[in-house]
Amino acid sequence: MRIKLVIASDDADYAKHLSDYISRQYSDTIAVTLCMTRHRFQALLETQRFDVALIDPQLAEGLDLSSIGLPLVLEESNSHEEHNRTGISTITKYQRISAMVSEFLCGCAKASKYGAGANSEQACITAVWSPAGGVGKTTVALSYAAKKVSEGKQVLYLNLEPFSSVPAYFAQSGKSISAAFEMLGNGEGNVRMLIRGICQQDRGAGVAYFCRPENFDDMYALSAENIAELTTVCAGVTDELVIDMSCVCDWRTRKVFDLADRIFLVTDQSAASEVKIAQFTSQHNVFDSIKDKLVLIANKGASVSTRISGTIHNLPLVSSVDSTEVYKALSGSMELVPG
Repeated sequence: MRIKLVIASDDADYAKHLSDYISRQYSDTIAVTLCMTRHRFQALLETQRFDVALIDPQLAEGLDLSSIGLPLVLEESNSHEEHNRTGISTITKYQRISAMVSEFLCGCAKASKYGAGANSEQACITAVWSPAGGVGKTTVALSYAAKKVSEGKQVLYLNLEPFSSVPAYFAQSGKSISAAFEMLGNGEGNVRMLIRGICQQDRGAGVAYFCRPENFDDMYALSAENIAELTTVCAGVTDELVIDMSCVCDWRTRKVFDLADRIFLVTDQSAASEVKIAQFTSQHNVFDSIKDKLVLIANKGASVSTRISGTIHNLPLVSSVDSTEVYKALSGSMELVPG
């Protein structure tokens, strides 16, 4: 179910630009209605219900807006006093539209009483994991994500590392993923709507992502059930979900393994990595339960031998200090990896 948004503004050029952009970029999330006169806006309020309204102050004054889930007055920098007279929350008018959409979707999500919402279609989930650190999990995850984008898929990258590496690859100008963490497990609000509101899209690779948690402890505070809910909700808003995981193999990791359609087990040429992979495949009871999903990714030009015969994919060594250039260069080498 799409969010019903009405834009009520007599600033014709601005209103049309705003309406066209949101209709084009968020067509699967938001249904936009545009009106440019007070009379038309009043008539709409008498016949329709809207989840969100973006309203010029002169069109809002004196009208009954109680039927709108989240009415927001479009605020200009010099008009705080005038807007305060309406008694309605405000939103900055002349700002980046994607930031505006994120802001009102977050507000709408918190006010919603419909929970996560039902969704019959789920993304293909790829979990990227290793028992060894430093083997290039994030590089592999992002290379695969970029490959799927090149195939025309909508791809969401979810980083579950305790210390997020997201800022090394993507801009951090949006809302933190911690906003979603706060809503998990409490049965209040619409997590899916919030997820849509806070995810960003990298202009270069086209991969969608979340800004890092606000605090280190935010990730550790999540239970296995929280992680399962987050994974399921994220899988409901995209075609492909790529999850970059920590090196531990606790109950939260196992929840992701259970939900994943495939698991990339990443190793490199180091002795420590080979030893840890060998221990996992020979001694850990989780291995037998997921081995049919496993694909071994031998990163950095590694040559390895393990119990996972027939499913080893070798990636070349790319020498660069620019982490973004590395994963983009490797995306072409992911062509033979199952997808």
